[in-house]
Amino acid sequence: MKKITLLVSVLLLSFNIISSQIQEKELDELVQNTMKTFNVPGIAVGIIKDGKLVLAKGYGVSNIKTQQKVDANTLFGIASNSKAFTASALAILVDEGKINWDDKVKKYLPDFKMYNDYVTNEFTIRDLLTHRSGLGLGAGDLMIWPDGHDFTPKDIVKNIQYLKPISGFRAKYDYDNLLYVIAGEVIAKISGKSWNDFIEERLMQPLEMNHSASSWNRLKDTTNVIVPHVPTNGKLEIVPRYTNSIFDAAAGLYTSVNDLSHWLIAQMNDANYNGKQLFSKNQHDETWKSQTILPIRNSYPYSTHFSSYGLGWKLTDINGHLEVSHTGGLDGIVTQSIMYPKEKLGIIILTNQQSGTAFNVISNTIKDSYLGFPKFDHLAYLSKERASKEDDADKITNEVWAKVNQNLKDKSIKIETKKYVGTYKDNWFGEVTISEKKGKLYFASKRSKRLVGEIFFYNNQNFVVKWNVRSFNADAHVFFDLDADGNAKGFTMHAISPLTDFSYDFQDLSFIKI
Repeated sequence: MKKITLLVSVLLLSFNIISSQIQEKELDELVQNTMKTFNVPGIAVGIIKDGKLVLAKGYGVSNIKTQQKVDANTLFGIASNSKAFTASALAILVDEGKINWDDKVKKYLPDFKMYNDYVTNEFTIRDLLTHRSGLGLGAGDLMIWPDGHDFTPKDIVKNIQYLKPISGFRAKYDYDNLLYVIAGEVIAKISGKSWNDFIEERLMQPLEMNHSASSWNRLKDTTNVIVPHVPTNGKLEIVPRYTNSIFDAAAGLYTSVNDLSHWLIAQMNDANYNGKQLFSKNQHDETWKSQTILPIRNSYPYSTHFSSYGLGWKLTDINGHLEVSHTGGLDGIVTQSIMYPKEKLGIIILTNQQSGTAFNVISNTIKDSYLGFPKFDHLAYLSKERASKEDDADKITNEVWAKVNQNLKDKSIKIETKKYVGTYKDNWFGEVTISEKKGKLYFASKRSKRLVGEIFFYNNQNFVVKWNVRSFNADAHVFFDLDADGNAKGFTMHAISPLTDFSYDFQDLSFIKI
């Protein structure tokens, strides 16, 4: 009798676990409400369980003009979710005995140089992937962001030496893109193939990601691809797609829920897909090993005991469950991939608008249902939190522009514009011009052609630049430094809004008049 009771209990427990998994109708309603709340035109969702894609579905439209529907084969730019592919490519080269993780970068790229000679000589391939270089968040990203610039990977290898560290080498975590670009150059140098060729031949083809490509420029079929959307001045707009190949090793891949699921299945099976071993279990374990410690931020409604970054993956625990994940963002696109290896659960959320809050609402709800967590209204909580942050940011930016408009009406304020006109140079970003036209000042970058805008007086020697491309959402302070004669001899910058994307790293610029 006890055995029968125990068996019934086990069956009931199993039934409760299965029945708690989110139902498709519930998911449909959640996604639709999330899209409406955050003004996201299109989302694709994938759920992997026990080595199989159990749900793959598209919602909304890929393009607000054409109204083409999103489906499970719709291609999205997955941005920094590409970083794990770069780490895995290096794992293949380690398996082949061509490199070691702790080889010095200068061994393969002799021109590589950091700000500090010691750091230059000690910097390893592992260091390229772990966001612990000592550089600040997104340092130097203006060489890759926004699109429309003429920088090359060779420029990044050369210019990274001019970026000043903000912390000790290997002392703390600060997310970085440029070093992944350099990792791509290491792969090309060692393999004799471009990063794109290597990734596609050694990873994407064995994974049967047949409709995907390592870069927008390499897609063979673009009939079912999203376009990026950005809320601009209260209205959703289509913005130009990021197409520059400089970013590929950090953020290049275009793929779909169907194709990307193969990658997560392989990751949760020790780098093996359908009997094909992409790289060894030992090297797979290395990519999932904590390399850089992150601060623990216990956020609603979960508890977290550790947080770290591996090689191309973020590692943490959610209520005691190991979570391996990454996110990615480009202009008008944000994406997320999450795995719970012990539970053989994977979640993919791809969107064509840049609200990261939207994908968190969906992925959190899915994982709650599969991991047996108490129900929680993530949409209500996160939308309120996001609105609060936006209100705080709007207050800051509105106060700045109110002051500017007040100054424009104040006839007693006379700006000697000629004091500021000239050509200025930053060591890594290159030249910009401050010009005058009809009594107004204008900023224009020589190498990043879309960074153009009018400059307005704020107070003292503090001006603000308003970019012509309003979808940047990245207007910035300009702080002029004057010489003894009262003429500008240089300037620094800083984003106005705290919600400006970190890749607009104006704070890392220091211009000198030439």
